[in-house]
Amino acid sequence: MGGETTIIPPSFTSVEESSVDQDSPLPPLSSHQPTLIRDYSRMKVEDGKYEAGGLFLEEFDKMGSPFSYSLEFEVYNNRRQKVYREVLQSYEQFRVQSMILNEAKDKVLSYVPGAWIENVGGTKLSDYDVPERTSLLLIGPKGCGKSSLVNRISRVFENGNFTPERAQVSYNPSVGDGTYHLQEYMIPRGSAGFCLYDTRGLSNDTFENISMIEYWMNKGVRHGELVVRKSDDYSLRRRMMFKIRNLGRQSCKTRTVNFVIFVVDAVSILKSMEGDGTAKVQQYMQMITKVFKCPCLSFKDDKPVVVVTHGDLLSIADRVRVRVHLGELLGIPPAKQIFDIPENHDPLTELTIIDMLCYSLEHADRNLQHKNWVRKVRISAIVYLLAVLGIALAVAYLRSWNTRHAQEPELRIDWYAIRYIW
Repeated sequence: MGGETTIIPPSFTSVEESSVDQDSPLPPLSSHQPTLIRDYSRMKVEDGKYEAGGLFLEEFDKMGSPFSYSLEFEVYNNRRQKVYREVLQSYEQFRVQSMILNEAKDKVLSYVPGAWIENVGGTKLSDYDVPERTSLLLIGPKGCGKSSLVNRISRVFENGNFTPERAQVSYNPSVGDGTYHLQEYMIPRGSAGFCLYDTRGLSNDTFENISMIEYWMNKGVRHGELVVRKSDDYSLRRRMMFKIRNLGRQSCKTRTVNFVIFVVDAVSILKSMEGDGTAKVQQYMQMITKVFKCPCLSFKDDKPVVVVTHGDLLSIADRVRVRVHLGELLGIPPAKQIFDIPENHDPLTELTIIDMLCYSLEHADRNLQHKNWVRKVRISAIVYLLAVLGIALAVAYLRSWNTRHAQEPELRIDWYAIRYIW
């Protein structure tokens, strides 16, 4: 992208800005209820600026605080107001020139596995077990936009509005089949830097989700692998097997997962925030929280990055509220580790995608395993297997010896007969 293209992100009304600075912990007297999906006819667009109505701190005012009105409450209130300001400022990047976007793209395009390793503790690149390609795993509920995210990321680096979509997207997730096979996508096509893995959507069974994720994290992922759950009924299993009847045996390479991108739907999150008490929404929030906090998803102290999709259906104020709510729910900084990537094709969204990828690739390189540790694990596994094999052989030999001696007739000597003969 060349020329003098600039990005003018949406501005905020004086009502929204003043709501950030309010310090009163008391709930508002107004009975106004926040709207879930904003009517675009009520939004004014002037000179590339958007004006969204409503108070995006209304949710905070209504929730109150777990603390009493004391010093603890004041600290809690000020801390949350600061977080809102940080998230709000992330949308206010004025006059970002296209040169910055191109430089950011070049940084990602020049990435090779292990290139961003921090040489701490006297280590160097040769001390790490560097993969052939860095693998980023996309996980999230069905219909949250994982496949759409793959297409948006591909479009950023392929520089074309007419680039065909690579991942199959379900128009109506409630009736569509969705993704049942693990799908590998090199970014960009034909590169050797990193790849995205699109996965099957999470179910309402937390135990089933965690078991599936633990298998991927421990055993690795493989392109084309069919993901079958125990809860799948006969008709669904038959449909899945029917789709792969002519594909033959998959011989793709198994890759180790290097980092995780957790994808959630902004509309579903906002529904739960606005008091939608339906069982489906409550299960959605519980499933997200439990799966995200699963230890197998973390790399040392680094938790997955979170991508919020479908923000284009909400106002900027609601998108800020969703990010702050997720940050408090999942225990991660909303302005730095939660990325709002809507269904838009503009430079600001592209910068957000690149920023998210840089975060993921940097943390993937930071948590690469040391070769010595890998070698020790392999040696320990070999020793363990040899010990088990030795014990099994010893037990088999003892059983064979006892069986053989038990079948032999007992030898008896008749000493009286011997004396009589002599």
